[in-house]
Amino acid sequence: MIKGFTRFLQSPGQHLKSLFGTQDAPAGGPVLRIIPREDHPVSRQLFSDSALKVLYRLHNAGFEAFLVGGCIRDALLGRQPKDFDVATDATPEEVRDLFRNSRLIGRRFRIVHVRFGREVIEVTTFRGKPSEDDGQNVAHQSDDGMLLRDNVWGNIEEDALRRDFSINALYYNIADFSIHDFADGVRDIESRTLRLIGDPATRYREDPVRMLRAIRFAAKLDFQLDAETEAPLEELAPLLLQVPPARLFDEVLKLFMNGYGVETYHLLRDYGLFPMLFPETDEAFDELPWADAVIERALASTDERVQQDRPVTPAFLFAALLWGPVQLRQRAHEQEGMAPIPALQAASQRVVSRQLQHVAIPKRFSLPMRDIWDLQQRLPKRRGKRAFQTREHPRFRAAFDFLLLREAAGEIEPGLGDWWSAFQKADEHEQRRLLGKVDADPAGSPAPRKRRRRRRRKPQNTPSDS
Repeated sequence: MIKGFTRFLQSPGQHLKSLFGTQDAPAGGPVLRIIPREDHPVSRQLFSDSALKVLYRLHNAGFEAFLVGGCIRDALLGRQPKDFDVATDATPEEVRDLFRNSRLIGRRFRIVHVRFGREVIEVTTFRGKPSEDDGQNVAHQSDDGMLLRDNVWGNIEEDALRRDFSINALYYNIADFSIHDFADGVRDIESRTLRLIGDPATRYREDPVRMLRAIRFAAKLDFQLDAETEAPLEELAPLLLQVPPARLFDEVLKLFMNGYGVETYHLLRDYGLFPMLFPETDEAFDELPWADAVIERALASTDERVQQDRPVTPAFLFAALLWGPVQLRQRAHEQEGMAPIPALQAASQRVVSRQLQHVAIPKRFSLPMRDIWDLQQRLPKRRGKRAFQTREHPRFRAAFDFLLLREAAGEIEPGLGDWWSAFQKADEHEQRRLLGKVDADPAGSPAPRKRRRRRRRKPQNTPSDS
């Protein structure tokens, strides 16, 4: 497949002109180039059976049916497509009537999810340009230009202009297996360029999350941002503050848990987008030289696990992203006279509360995240039964990995991680030896607290004493 695409792209001049059937478009509209099946390497064998079922049922019912977006882009890049999105001229209600295993979702953008077991095929109706006659229940923009609702149906040409990037405006027609390219997406794939369709500033204002998508695709695909696509990013970054925190949580997972988190993180910081997502973390970088390294190492570990198809949890990643501000607030509380454990708990509460105003973190992740932080206080305390009790904690393994990450980033001196590593592997005799080594080392654990002497109560006078 890759060889076929390489030959296809070798002569972008005369060869492209001969291969593409070009149709004239209205003024200001897209120029359609149709690539017939024999001239592109995208095969139906790359698509899931579920996606093909949806396409053929729509086609057989008399509707237009196209695979669109990332699956076609990835196939042309020689990658295995994973997510299959279908675009059609059928309305959401017509799609739902065709598939009993479907449901309508969304208010801002109404789409249909067709479910086949665990696999979900997303079906969208071609979108058009809103007119003055459309009510707010169909199409509505905020005063800043953000699209609050966009459910105006149109044709495929109008739909292509509503797509975000040229490389995502590629449509695979199930009727004749051709690829329809409306925005020079193939040429941008050839030059490895990420280009926004339309005026970038306007498109970012319509949906500020497009700025995050630009960063994600640039990192994931190793593409360069087009100069015009890149120019407004830093200036318009504050628009992300208008996006609901729950939506940004989903976007953060896509940014950092797709196997390219380190590069994504660098680009977010370069373009001033990171402070809009994690403001208190960004503020901590100036005071904590190790905070950046903790995040980078956590992302590198996550990238490695994703690329090896090993499980990852957002709790660990958010623990690293917010650890810097938690440490700053804990120090401040301790300077005010608060004990370390209450200081950490108070700091955690305040940091999480502020973070939820920007990126929502569900409790199923925030609670394990706080367990990881709390265990950082318990890991140095190993005397008596404490080491065994700590090892049995459900979050011990994640907390141990976090401890190693802190040592590697230079936040704390190495040594404690090696002890816990040896303790986990040791037999009972070796564990006793390791515990004895802790008892013999005054620096190995905090000094035990002195017991307060109790005052003896004076006997109270009784009637017999008088």
